[in-house]
Amino acid sequence: MSQTPLSYKSAGVDIEAGDALIERIKPLAKKTLREGVMAGIGGFGALFEVPKRYKEPVLVSGTDGVGTKLKLAFEWGMHDTVGIDLVGMSVNDILVQGAEPLFFLDYFACGKLDVDTAAAVIGGIAAGCEASGCALIGGETAEMPGMYPDGEYDLAGFAVGVVEKANILDGSSVVAGDVVLGLASNGVHSNGFSLVRKCIERAGDQLPDQLDNQAFKQALMAPTRLYVKPVLGALKLGSIKALAHITGGGLLENIPRVLPQGLGVDLQRSNWPQTELFAWLQQTAGIDEIEMNRTFNNGIGMVLMCTASDADALQAYFEAAGETAYRIGAVVERSADEGTAVMLT
Repeated sequence: MSQTPLSYKSAGVDIEAGDALIERIKPLAKKTLREGVMAGIGGFGALFEVPKRYKEPVLVSGTDGVGTKLKLAFEWGMHDTVGIDLVGMSVNDILVQGAEPLFFLDYFACGKLDVDTAAAVIGGIAAGCEASGCALIGGETAEMPGMYPDGEYDLAGFAVGVVEKANILDGSSVVAGDVVLGLASNGVHSNGFSLVRKCIERAGDQLPDQLDNQAFKQALMAPTRLYVKPVLGALKLGSIKALAHITGGGLLENIPRVLPQGLGVDLQRSNWPQTELFAWLQQTAGIDEIEMNRTFNNGIGMVLMCTASDADALQAYFEAAGETAYRIGAVVERSADEGTAVMLT
């Protein structure tokens, strides 16, 4: 048996690299500070005080990852936007209940820590937090030799928000005749990438150079759109009855999650354009409209419902806020024995 001393570094864990990463992260996290933060990064636990302007605060939490979109990030060396995806998946989810995101925690796991790669990823997380008005107040970087191949990592994120108890959105006020508006997505966001990767494999050397005026790789890796600030502003108008974040399961599976029993939605597919990106995916995969709209967001990243009399004003508000809003359908009466709650026409 060898008597050569063993160290943590020789076992594959570089504490100095971890410390260097923390120093890179600190100024990024500092830019996300907001009211309520009581301690910075580096402690055993993060402290946050719920803003006193809330009379009956209810905390809303959400957690998510980025999925197999990470495989393309590894292959293409594009690490600066997946952190935005990580934030977007959680903050957009808690926004559905009407919650203002307060703070965010991240988990970055790898086999061997590359400080530059990790800093790029966490820089994206910080950018997503800053754009969403929530503080990056902690996280975990786990270097685990033998658990991941060189150059690969995994991500998880956790967001906490707050909503006034009286203002919780649960869709209970939605009725037949209400209008369904859709806010445009940036692209695929973070769902459906197992199929995206199969399409890339099938296309082989016949990949398009550009889609929607972006280079092919940039179009696919465009980060999840952050709807927090425009939607929180719109909620103050008091006309939004329900929200649905369009993630895995697409329009067909996510809209029913916020509908009262006995109601469905008729979507007018011609009311919003199909981008070149989604047209390429549909053609390459050879899938029909049903499969397309229960796999991808297909151009709509957030759905909201309101009375018909409020629809024009709400659509104008979002357009003024820099969003592209479409009137994509209507709420209808539909019993369970009529099949799917969402119909494409």
